[in-house]
Amino acid sequence: MTAAIHPYIRKIINGELAPPPISATLGNRIVSLDIEAGRIECEYQAQPAFANPAGQVQGGMLAAMLDDVTALLCMAALGEGMHCATLNLNVSFLRPAKPGLIAGRANLVRQGARVVNAEGELWQDGKLLATAVTVNMVA
Repeated sequence: MTAAIHPYIRKIINGELAPPPISATLGNRIVSLDIEAGRIECEYQAQPAFANPAGQVQGGMLAAMLDDVTALLCMAALGEGMHCATLNLNVSFLRPAKPGLIAGRANLVRQGARVVNAEGELWQDGKLLATAVTVNMVA
């Protein structure tokens, strides 16, 4: 694993660049990033517009948050000039989420030359909402 944070992610953290549009839509804020440990923590603001007819955050929005947190971590671990794309996102929904603050966490499982594997979790009010296992292609 590379010890340096990808320059693109570093600029987002330092406020020199705006986050990707999807991260902004999801209300993402990077709370902590530890490349050596292969971990990231983010906060998401689930808007009322994300709710389904039952008033719960629609599952696709939770999946997007999991894709975002894991892809940010994978990207952060790559070298300059490299990018990643999600090849597979396997999500398990454990309980409903309500609009408001949602914590996202991800861990690198394996970083190879062409593929990066990560795991992600979403939490709200101390309860695990959803988990994901991802496979990301290095480009």
